[in-house]
Amino acid sequence: MRLGKNQRQHRIAQILKRESVSSQDHLVDLLVAEGVVATQATVSRDLDDLGAVKVPTGGGSVYAIPELPSEQVTSGDHLRRVLGEWVVAVGCSGNLIVLSTPPGSAHVVGSAVDRSAVDGVLGTVAGDDTVLVVATEAVGGHRVADLFRSLAGLLNPVEPALQEEA
Repeated sequence: MRLGKNQRQHRIAQILKRESVSSQDHLVDLLVAEGVVATQATVSRDLDDLGAVKVPTGGGSVYAIPELPSEQVTSGDHLRRVLGEWVVAVGCSGNLIVLSTPPGSAHVVGSAVDRSAVDGVLGTVAGDDTVLVVATEAVGGHRVADLFRSLAGLLNPVEPALQEEA
C-alpha cells in the first residue's frame, strides 16, 4: 500500500523505536513486511525529515530519532561513551569549544552534548566532522573544554607547538 508522507514517516518512527535498523535497505524491507511501498531514496528523505541520526551501539550503529532535548536528558555515562568513541580532538578559544570527530559523526556528538545538560553549555552547532559548543561566560570555554577532554580520554590538549625563531 502507498501511504502519504506523514503516515509513512510515522510508521518509520514506530519501526525505529522497536527495531535496531542499521541501514536504509533494512528499513525498506521492514516497511515492505508491513505492506508499505517505499524506495530507498524515499526512505532516505524521510529519515532526513525526521531528523534521524545514526547512533553507535556495541556492534555498529543504528538509526534513531532524538526526542526534544528538553525532554531527553542523558546520563554522564552516555556522554562519556559518545565522546570517548567519537571525539578525536578538543580545541578552545574564549567561550567557544571545537570538538573534532571523524567525518559524518559530528551530529551524534552534538546531540549527546545537547541532551547531557552539561553545566555551562548554551548549545551546539554540528557540521560533518566538527561540533561548535558555546559555553556561558560564567563557566568559560576552557573549563568546559577540559571536561570534554577528560570525558573523551584526551588528557593532553592538542595545541600547535610555539617555536621561537633565533
